[in-house]
Amino acid sequence: MTAADWRGQAGSGRLGKDAVTGHVEDFDVWINDLAHLWKSWVAETPGPHVLAGHSMGGHLVLRALVEQRVDPDAVVLSAPMIGVNGPPLPLPLLHGVARLMNVVGDPMRQAWKWSEKPGEMPAARAQLLTHDADRYADEQWWRDHRPELVMGPASWRWVERAYASSRGLEQAGALEAVRVPVLILSTSADKLVSHPAAVRAASRLPQGELVAFGPEAHHEILREVDPVRDRAMAAVADFLDRVAPPT
Repeated sequence: MTAADWRGQAGSGRLGKDAVTGHVEDFDVWINDLAHLWKSWVAETPGPHVLAGHSMGGHLVLRALVEQRVDPDAVVLSAPMIGVNGPPLPLPLLHGVARLMNVVGDPMRQAWKWSEKPGEMPAARAQLLTHDADRYADEQWWRDHRPELVMGPASWRWVERAYASSRGLEQAGALEAVRVPVLILSTSADKLVSHPAAVRAASRLPQGELVAFGPEAHHEILREVDPVRDRAMAAVADFLDRVAPPT
């Protein structure tokens, strides 16, 4: 197993003007990074080769599949950011607003307010992520011991590029052309990414499968309480046993 931080996130530094804002000039940067890592990793490791992504990572994995930049035997997506959980407005309109915000101000500025004290956990943040207090507290431990991991809001450039990338995935025929088996874990209680978008994606993918959760699960499904996490892990194990069994 190999894991990687995205360029400009977690332990891979920042691409903006400060230590916490999530910024990127274009999601293509990450697609190119993933394609490079994938090519090297596949050449060095025995199959089957499975690609997994969470949240924004899930979005990037799906885009890399659509663009045929990666060729995994199977894919697992946890709460993928196929769409954001934002205002219930048409995607082209939301994208247009984000483009305007890049024109009227610094594209690197934060798109929303985080907290009064940079680096401080926002109030009620746990209610967005997990019902498991211990697993949430573990994140604070890492923040305390590895402060470089702390991230805050995204930049307006990131927001605009996210909408642009989502519009690409919504194009007719984009997901329909993906022939790789894809398992999507999603929850209707997600307040960060769009559950309806994940449901639509699973139905559009020729070999798409969906495991849907309800109010028992927040965004971090794999960091949830044991009954939720166990169900998710069992679904992943069953999926991989069927579509990409070990050789």
